[in-house]
Amino acid sequence: MTFTAPALEYGALAPMLVIFGAAVIAVIVEAFVSAKLRAPVQLSIALGAIVLSFAQVWRLRGTSTATAAVNSVVVDGPVLFMQGTILILAFFAFLLIADMDAFAAQASAIPGSVEERKALQVGKIQTEVYPLTLFAVGGMMLFPAANDLITLFVALEVLSLPLYLMAGLSRRRRLLSQEAALKYFLLGAYSSAFFLFGAAFLYGYAGDVSLSGIHAAIASGPGNDAFLLIGMISLSVGLLFKVGAAPFHAWTPDVYQGAPTPVTAFMAAATKVAAFGAALRIFYVALSGAQWSWKPVITAVAILTMIVGSVIAIAQRDVKRMLAYSSIAHAGFLLTGVLALNQEGLKASLFYLASYGFTTLGAFALVTLVRDSSGEVTDLNRWVGLAKRSPSVALIFSIFLLSFAGIPLTAGFIGKFTIFTAAYDSGNIGVVVAGVLSSAIAAFFYIRVIVMMFFTDPEEDTVTVTIPSLYTNLTIWIAAIVTIALGVFPTPILDAIASLATFVR
Repeated sequence: MTFTAPALEYGALAPMLVIFGAAVIAVIVEAFVSAKLRAPVQLSIALGAIVLSFAQVWRLRGTSTATAAVNSVVVDGPVLFMQGTILILAFFAFLLIADMDAFAAQASAIPGSVEERKALQVGKIQTEVYPLTLFAVGGMMLFPAANDLITLFVALEVLSLPLYLMAGLSRRRRLLSQEAALKYFLLGAYSSAFFLFGAAFLYGYAGDVSLSGIHAAIASGPGNDAFLLIGMISLSVGLLFKVGAAPFHAWTPDVYQGAPTPVTAFMAAATKVAAFGAALRIFYVALSGAQWSWKPVITAVAILTMIVGSVIAIAQRDVKRMLAYSSIAHAGFLLTGVLALNQEGLKASLFYLASYGFTTLGAFALVTLVRDSSGEVTDLNRWVGLAKRSPSVALIFSIFLLSFAGIPLTAGFIGKFTIFTAAYDSGNIGVVVAGVLSSAIAAFFYIRVIVMMFFTDPEEDTVTVTIPSLYTNLTIWIAAIVTIALGVFPTPILDAIASLATFVR
């Protein structure tokens, strides 16, 4: 008996291999480099890996569709666009992470303990966040590229496990941060079980774990329809949890509020791209032949998600929780792109993911600037009159809020217009009507915050706006420029996406 070595096609896997290789090197750095040098060395490794990986993505852009690792990974136009988007968002997320003031000095110490106080006094820095983030980025890049259920599950766990840890690393409000990490871990494990349960039933139905094999089995229709329905429902639960769709959204506000704000920014921006990338591939490629079975359910979930996110956000008094419910509403808007099930829907979804990612990253970066003696101030009542303390911060934050609301001349308007148009053209009129009404509701609480900042007199308070570091300043300005540029000149990026927006079975 002879053993044949599998063909891995390292060229197609290069973008992910660079990130995973850098993550392993970063772990070694934690073990052998002195504490004083770790932070700059880790940042250099992380940013260098992001740039090198993006160069590999750019190199692959003109090549034909390729499969790698025995057809378990596919590299096509949508995958390259999403991987490039994740890498760019991760680059700026690392710049936010580089301001290590947000992270616990010693994560293993009990909050309020002597060990924690000593770690703060000596200025210890928790640099393990860099390799954790790199592993998460690698998992995010693999998730939308996975071409079978096993690789999908592995990618899901690789991107999720580091995030569970990172959510508990906040320097201040440590108990809230640890509670958020525990909730995220428990609910994430529960959703992963659903995902694996659904994968098992789909394998039982199709006799194949590849997405193309499942598609072929559905097209021929010889299998057990009960297995197919159970598999689709359970797999969808795992995906809908990861994108933060109702009724699987309960973790989102707690984790967004409790996690260190740079981690929240990374999680809210990049995870959305990866999770929706995988969802689009599964529904467009594997399950498109069974659309009459899953479309009614996803339609109901999309409408519920938009309503829950928009309505509950009105009652929030914490800016991070408000942005969390905003992200839930946007998950509903993005599900309309899944329902479109055509090239225009895929094109609109890719544009929406990119524009939303930059706007979200910029919004959370600004949250880190509003502080008092105890650290970040996220209570909206204390943001009253912020424009009188710092007009530039209030103005840029208003730009991000207007983009979330879908106001013209912002990226959010183009994103919503394209994705609703695609859904309308595909006959999903009901979900479009619900989306427009939800957008109108959402606009209320976005504009309310703007009114609080600009047109309400500030109370006597100790809130200040700190001068951002070079890294944070760069992130905020790039995010603001992209948000405006994609709203005023969207044609170049839409044309580029149109040439890529085709999944290959």
